[in-house]
Parts: sequence; structure tokens; C-alpha cells
Amino acid sequence: MVAKVQKWGNSQGLRLSRQLLEDAKIAVGDPVDVAVHDGVIVVAPLKRRRGKHSLRDLVGRIPEGHEAQELGWGGPAGREVW
Repeated sequence: MVAKVQKWGNSQGLRLSRQLLEDAKIAVGDPVDVAVHDGVIVVAPLKRRRGKHSLRDLVGRIPEGHEAQELGWGGPAGREVW
């Protein structure tokens, strides 16, 4: 795909086709990492962490002998009933 750098206000930008974004698994609004490698601009989707952890693994990281403590959240606010 050939694109042209265009001026938008005080910035410059590229328009990317929907097919190009779909092929890269990037959607409008997704965060991307933009970097330069050997003079080439590289745009890559940020790796998503959603769904990458399991409760079993997270609980496994709790140190041996750790004792949970109750946290104080303060008094009621508004019309809360305790």
C-alpha cells in the first residue's frame, strides 16, 4: 500500500485502509506502539494482557505464610447503612 504523509493541524499523519488495519489486527481506537528501526517506522499493536492470567497462577504468587488483614474503608458516606 502506498500512502502519503499529510498535514492535519499542527500534526502529520497517514490514512490507513481498513483492510490493512484488519490484517494487523488493529481497530480504530486501539493503542499502538510506534518506533523507528534502522530508519523504518514500525507501527505495532500493543500486546493485550486481558485473559492472559489465571487465578491459580496469581494465587500461587502469594508468599508462603502470608496472612490477609482487614482493611478499613472509613465511615459511611451519604446514605450508606452499615
